Amino acid sequence: MSDAATSERGLFGPVLSRGAAFAATTDAAWLQAMLDAEAALAVAQADAGLATVAHAAVVAAACRAEAFDLDALGRDAVDGANPVIPLVRALSTAVAAVDPAAAQLVHRGATSQDIIDTAAMLVSRAALAALAGDLRLAVRRAVQLSETHRHLAMVGRTLGQHAAPITFGLKAAGWTSGLVAAGRRVERAMAELPAVQLGGAVGTLSVYGRSGPAVLAAFASRLGLAEPVLPWHTERSRIAELAGVLGLAAGAAAKVAGDVVLLAQTEVAEVRDTAASRGGSSAMPHKRNPVAAVSVLAAARTVPGEVATLLGSMAHEHERAAGAWHAEWQPLTTALRSTGSAAAWLVDVLEHLEPVPVAMAANLARTGGLLYAEAATAALAPALGRLEAQRLVEQACTEALAGGRQLRAVLGGRPDVTAVLGEAAVDAVFSPGSVAGSTDTFIDRALADARAF
Repeated sequence: MSDAATSERGLFGPVLSRGAAFAATTDAAWLQAMLDAEAALAVAQADAGLATVAHAAVVAAACRAEAFDLDALGRDAVDGANPVIPLVRALSTAVAAVDPAAAQLVHRGATSQDIIDTAAMLVSRAALAALAGDLRLAVRRAVQLSETHRHLAMVGRTLGQHAAPITFGLKAAGWTSGLVAAGRRVERAMAELPAVQLGGAVGTLSVYGRSGPAVLAAFASRLGLAEPVLPWHTERSRIAELAGVLGLAAGAAAKVAGDVVLLAQTEVAEVRDTAASRGGSSAMPHKRNPVAAVSVLAAARTVPGEVATLLGSMAHEHERAAGAWHAEWQPLTTALRSTGSAAAWLVDVLEHLEPVPVAMAANLARTGGLLYAEAATAALAPALGRLEAQRLVEQACTEALAGGRQLRAVLGGRPDVTAVLGEAAVDAVFSPGSVAGSTDTFIDRALADARAF
């Protein structure tokens, strides 16, 4: 990571801005992306026969972020409400010092939004690549957890309550499926969404005459970005779709981390973080907090607000928006950075996650067999009808809870049950096989889908 990126992390950055997506979204990265756009524009004009190769080379050589004062550009940006205006002045001055004629090529035919929007696409592409890489790593680890613990029984929970037994392999398969879906969307966005912006003052590229399309095509080619159908200054579906993808990825990461935090609660203790050096408290020496999962949630939680701002900024009036465009810069940066951070932390979570079988077994036993109530209802339903079977099992559950008894014992002592089910059949209800259902099939399908990703 560059020195500029390191210094920009600040006090909270190491926790909230983890991973390579951060380096792709720093101020220095944005500045270099804007300069890359200016360099490509100069070269594109030469490609289209509107400038000499020598003059374009002088401009391109001057487009190095380290040669410019970021703070000064930021201060001077207030006069024109964007940093491209002072950047163009500084770049033109630098080029003129080498070749005054070449300076006439700087920014010719473009407007500030062309440069910032194109830079946004370059920054987004780099951040999405980092995000995609971390999601793939997270998927790989989730697959390992699902395979290794395919048959490890645990409590399934709905609405925060014990529901019916599942396996940890199925839970990890669910994580896998969500991460694969997010990863596919991110990679599709990385391939399809980034496109150059070049329209000039009002989207006509009038400065280039009839050579506008040739300059646009060369500009896109030089940057490795898509060539849009026409300038998208005020057609912001590209930004909106990118926002949606980031929101989806952040949500997929948060789902996994949220489960881990809940499973790591002292009262549950079904998973633990094997990274022993972390998780302490400033006040309580005994604490071992699931800090990696907490950090995923912290990063992911900022994303929906940024997504909402980006979607709310879609309505750009006429040929250039007053404020809506400007409102996109910071939330796009934060959404890219935070989603990337959530994914990077999630890799850490899954790499150090270990289930605790003893705790899982103890929690399964806590309810005295009540988790098999659905299986008991299903076993009785063919003979009694579903509603009557449901009523009978509900009564048995109430009796078991009131008397602190095992549901198996209560059902086994009821003539209306034993008249339908023999002892062996009742025992079968309370075996893991009675609730396995399609678990193996679903795990296999999730893992096959992940391997195809």
